[in-house]
Amino acid sequence: MKRYHNQHIVVLGMAKSGVAVAKLLHRFGAHVVVNDKKPREEAAGADELEALGIPVICGHHPDDLIHEGVALVVKNPGIPYEAPPVAKALALGIPVVTEVELAYLISQAPIIGITGSNGKTTTTTLIGLILKEAGIDSLVGGNIGTVLCSLAETARPDQLLVAELSSFQLMGTQAFKPHIGVLLNLYPAHLDYHHTMDEYLAAKLKLFANQTADDIAILPYDQPDVLAKCGEIKAATYYFSKRQPVPQGVYVDGGDIVFVGSEGERDVIMAAADLSVAHLDNALAAALVTRLAGADKQSIAKVLSTFPGVEHRMEYVATIHGVKYYNDSKATNPEAASRALQALDEPIVWICGGLDRGVDFRELVPVIGPRVKAVVALGQTAPILLERAKEAGITRLIHVDTVEKAVLAASGEAAPGDAVLLSPACASWDMFPSFEVRGSMFKDAVHRLRTSLA
Repeated sequence: MKRYHNQHIVVLGMAKSGVAVAKLLHRFGAHVVVNDKKPREEAAGADELEALGIPVICGHHPDDLIHEGVALVVKNPGIPYEAPPVAKALALGIPVVTEVELAYLISQAPIIGITGSNGKTTTTTLIGLILKEAGIDSLVGGNIGTVLCSLAETARPDQLLVAELSSFQLMGTQAFKPHIGVLLNLYPAHLDYHHTMDEYLAAKLKLFANQTADDIAILPYDQPDVLAKCGEIKAATYYFSKRQPVPQGVYVDGGDIVFVGSEGERDVIMAAADLSVAHLDNALAAALVTRLAGADKQSIAKVLSTFPGVEHRMEYVATIHGVKYYNDSKATNPEAASRALQALDEPIVWICGGLDRGVDFRELVPVIGPRVKAVVALGQTAPILLERAKEAGITRLIHVDTVEKAVLAASGEAAPGDAVLLSPACASWDMFPSFEVRGSMFKDAVHRLRTSLA
């Protein structure tokens, strides 16, 4: 990081990553300016940065913020590349990166990077738990929990740095290279940011761009259309599959989860029936990563058979009068909701709806038909989701305007032995600041319902 000593660097966006990277660069002797379009009262961390002598500009993007003397722009992953300061930096040939790039440059620990449209947080969490169970020292962060550059600064060579990575983060990388890179899956998502599926895929594939033959790439064998677009990956490539054998990697065979090594060696890790993980492909990917990282199969099996789940991801909330309630607020696209609907065996009262990104949800029609008995919809997409439910033969269709009303309506439709599932298939930003807030409000409403019916 000596390269940034006395260099002028602009950090765009506060949030956790902006504050962390500004402090990091300041410690390395860079001249840092932090800019956030939000008003000062909403820019948490501004006082802390200014106390360190780091200038903070809030409320607007100054015209002279970006100039030829700027050596680097580090942007919050969510800021679009069309934003004026980002576009100006690119026009001037100034590198624009996310903090993930800086984390890689300073990390002494090998990195395990996990990306995909769905399942990143669950898989990343599982990997961290298995490594811990196996006695392998690791740190877990990135798009989950602690900002990656904060972990990377103190990471040791004898540790592993396990990172959940979004397409937004990966798009802002240049030299970044994980020792093990995992692409879980790819489905249409974030097209308001990436504009096309090709651009979205290109961002994800930056995970493998700098890998060499000494590294490992892990790919979803059950998505041949994605594999065909992965191009030439230089790393040793392994696969995971819940449907068919793989050349090397992990797959399900006769009810067993099986590992196949590079020399064709075959080892049964555990019975698939013993899994406590809601989505099989997440468990397979975690088993493969950790096995390649040196974990023993006993540690893998123990974690995968006792995993309680991650908040807002097929999270069991309560059973009320024989009806189970599940919070899957993280299901922010149709494929994630489809996975959730298919993970339950009970008849489902489905709570769905959210931000309208122009998705037609037609792929959900054959999924909801056999599984869903009633649909409760809210948010911008409620009308179209109710229409799709009608096409699937669902007759109990309810439109509400709050989560509280959704839970009450769903409870009225559910009978003992049913499940009420919040799995929106949409982002939350039309009504809520985040999927976490949406999920927490759902859980609060369920607990209030249980109290009222006690």
